[in-house]
Amino acid sequence: MSRSERKTQNPNMSLFTIVTLMLYALGITRAETVSVNISIDAAPRVEFGAERLAAELKDAGFESIIVRGRQQAKADRAISITANGSAGREGFTCSMRTNSLIEISGGDASGALYGCLELARRVRQAGNWPANMNCSDRPVFKLRGPCIGMQKTSLLPGRKIYEYPYTPDLFPFFYDKQHWREFLDFLVENRMNTLYLWNGHPFASLVRVPEYPYAIEVSDDVFEKNVQMLHWITEECDKRGIWLLQMFYSLLVSQPFAEHHGIETQLSELTAEALDYTRKSIAQFVKEYPNVGLLVCLGEALRGTDNQRRFLTETVLLGIKDGMEAVGLKEQPPVVVRAHATDPDVVMPAAFEVYKNIYTMAKYNGESLTTWQPRGEWQRRHLVMSALTSNHVVNIHILANLEPFRYGAQRFIKKSVQASRDRLGATGIHLYPLFYWDWPLSPDIAKPRLRQWDRDWIWFEAWARYAWNPDIPEAADRKYWITRLAEMYGTRQAAEKILTAYNSAGECAPRILRRFGITEGNRQTMSLGMTLDQLVNPEKYRPYEDLWKSQSPPGERLDEYAEKEWANEPHEGETPPQIIREVLEFSQQAVTAIEAAVPHVTRNREEFERLRNDVHCIRAMTENYTEKVRAAMLVLRYRFSHKLSDMEEAETHLVKSLEAYLKLMELTKDTYHFANSLQTSHRKIPFSGGSGGNPAYYHWKQLVDDYRLELANFRAKIKHLRDTDGVYGRPDESTLKR
Repeated sequence: MSRSERKTQNPNMSLFTIVTLMLYALGITRAETVSVNISIDAAPRVEFGAERLAAELKDAGFESIIVRGRQQAKADRAISITANGSAGREGFTCSMRTNSLIEISGGDASGALYGCLELARRVRQAGNWPANMNCSDRPVFKLRGPCIGMQKTSLLPGRKIYEYPYTPDLFPFFYDKQHWREFLDFLVENRMNTLYLWNGHPFASLVRVPEYPYAIEVSDDVFEKNVQMLHWITEECDKRGIWLLQMFYSLLVSQPFAEHHGIETQLSELTAEALDYTRKSIAQFVKEYPNVGLLVCLGEALRGTDNQRRFLTETVLLGIKDGMEAVGLKEQPPVVVRAHATDPDVVMPAAFEVYKNIYTMAKYNGESLTTWQPRGEWQRRHLVMSALTSNHVVNIHILANLEPFRYGAQRFIKKSVQASRDRLGATGIHLYPLFYWDWPLSPDIAKPRLRQWDRDWIWFEAWARYAWNPDIPEAADRKYWITRLAEMYGTRQAAEKILTAYNSAGECAPRILRRFGITEGNRQTMSLGMTLDQLVNPEKYRPYEDLWKSQSPPGERLDEYAEKEWANEPHEGETPPQIIREVLEFSQQAVTAIEAAVPHVTRNREEFERLRNDVHCIRAMTENYTEKVRAAMLVLRYRFSHKLSDMEEAETHLVKSLEAYLKLMELTKDTYHFANSLQTSHRKIPFSGGSGGNPAYYHWKQLVDDYRLELANFRAKIKHLRDTDGVYGRPDESTLKR
């Protein structure tokens, strides 16, 4: 090169170098390109996973492109995604072949999706291309997912419980696509793969049965919207690896059908027209929505094991077969059969003779969360069903004793998932939200109203995490939750204290209900307390004995304890004084921990204050119960001692119980709309939740006068005993005249 040539080129090269250095100094350099490679015929789940991964790479500063099949792309790095590997059902393997090549191999399309999401998570955490990406994973439980109640907190005029047509007025969220996208994204991020829609009789909102045109109970316009939305939701679920199921009760028919035939909408006995209509409705549903599963609840209205067996085998399962034949399905779609208020020893074997692809389902701790040591008759029922099939699902149902407070006791949840597998033989988890009857809104007073999956993220995430793997080592598990809570609240110092508060507070309600409650069911709103008479004379209130025989560790009820204590006999298992001591210790630990977190919270302060208030509510609720239980123990002792001093001492504890309740009322009056989500007369404890078809006794402030009257009446009883020289006769401990 001549000197003159160098003179003409050097200035240009110098300018290029200067510009490059300036751009580098300003951080304006060419972003590296990453190709995300999938097959030309990739399943929607693989497409979705690739899109999520590409979006995460873009957020991290890369240029990302999705390359299909043999398309050519010039890229600095590449990610190869396949869905035919050996990782097993929903499993995946991620391998970093070189610093610029990562391979994701899914055992199936869902596995490839989860592999993409795992890599996306690591890119998000690192804010860059991960330094190491060699991992493999697969789920332990086959089915993992929540239900949504297509139900309301109170009854509709002229209708019974569970009877809610699908309409925009009743369920605006059902028609809100953005709501569904956000909720379904939340589910897939937590590797949940099922979603159940619960309703009494959904068919009259979703299918037309030619033989029964009058059965439809929504307008033509709403019907068309319903069909379109259910198809759309099904597609959105499928590309996220989520199986959508529609639940229905037995034997319910639509209101127009019932009026046409002059029958009730909820039938305890089989009728020919109801059976034919239901079978044809199910067949039509399978034809219209072949990718939507069905969950049938045999109990509730329909009575008699033989009726339930016939309904399942001759109506439900044959209806599904009719639908299969109509659309040419060769492979039986799975159906979930919930053994509620029926005899699984009779019904389930008969069902398997007719239909093979059945998932069985039963409640975990009834309609509450009480123990990780389920036993007794309910354990036996689960084991009967899990012996029939490898597809047995536990239903984490209603959570009546946890309403309305936040619950994030991941240790309790982890042990419960382990118990579901090890003690009940389950391979699936069906999860209720914490405020089921008012989905998607939480009960908190907030503007705008909080969404349940935002408020209760840790509830959903913990069950999903352990359904995927219930055996995560403790150290790794604790590190995970501290990291997650630090992301939420800003610092590890806050996270450590909040985790302690969650775990300690979460021990209180389960222990209180299982030892002192009337029922684990919807009938009892635990956070509203109990009357002294309900503790002393539970037999008057239809106590559900499986609460302490199946849904509790071995132990003594109050009357058993009092009798043994008086007779100086040895006690067995959990005792009332033990539970009092434990729940007071746990609730105080929770309060101490949440207060210690206060100065360290730097994010989401408003939500932290709501959580903090919940912890104090649980402490006040615990004090309310423990003091009233102490009063009850003394009243029971009085039956043997005939000593007025026992009743007088009971009064002091009843006073303290009321003081704790008033504290709880103050903590909730401006923070909660409701204490419970089901606000009907089905609620009985402490008082009826409905009056004249309207909600009643759904907030703490509504019970203050009743509990004050209880104390006044008890004092009057003591005065009467004192005035009559304490003459003993079995006292009438009914302290409320209603």
